[in-house]
This record gives sequence, C-alpha cells and structure tokens, in this order.
Amino acid sequence: MKQTDHEKKLAPGQIVHVVIDRPMNTYHPEHKELFYPVNYGYIEGIIAPDGEEQDVYVLGVDHPIKEFTGKIIAVIHRLNDVEDKWVAVPENMTMMAKEIMAQVSFQEQYFKTEIEMIE
Repeated sequence: MKQTDHEKKLAPGQIVHVVIDRPMNTYHPEHKELFYPVNYGYIEGIIAPDGEEQDVYVLGVDHPIKEFTGKIIAVIHRLNDVEDKWVAVPENMTMMAKEIMAQVSFQEQYFKTEIEMIE
C-alpha cells in the first residue's frame, strides 16, 4: 500500500531514491517559461496530498542527472497550496534553510512557504 507524506515520518538523514523528471537546465513540460536551475524529481511509492508521487528538489549536484540517491534534509511546506516539496542532498552535505530557499526560489517564489529542517 502506498503512503502519503503525512503518513510517513521523515527521519533525520533519511536516504531516498529520486527519479529525476526535470533535470537541471531544462524547462517545465507544461509551463514552458519555468526554467529549472536544479534537478527535480519524485520518489516512487510515496503519494503526496495532490495524488501524485512526492516531489523532491535535489540540491548539491552541479550537473543534470537521471536519478539520485541521497538524504532528505528539509521539507518545504507550501502554506497556500496542497503540496509540500522535499529537499535531498548528497549524504555528506548539509545546507541551511537560507541556502535552500536561494536555490528553489525560481519556483517557490510563487507560494507562501516555510522550510522545516529535518537534520
């Protein structure tokens, strides 16, 4: 049975596998003006409140990738939307909330957000 992100508790440093469907330096498939400066994908088998698989920003990787295994360090709560976005980085990396927001603001600027650090 698939779990929603609300049913699955994130442990500090939890390792996840992310399928990248929007590699860095590409555009959103529907919103052609939205450029992705970071890798962005989803976690298979974890269903978010919007009914789709859980979205994840992959930070700390400086080239386009197809998949990624790393740790979750934060959840970006969209206070005026149904979705939350998870943030993953390489296992040996850490980031501060300010650094995360600087990298994801290309999309998150359109929402009222709050970052919950998991580490």
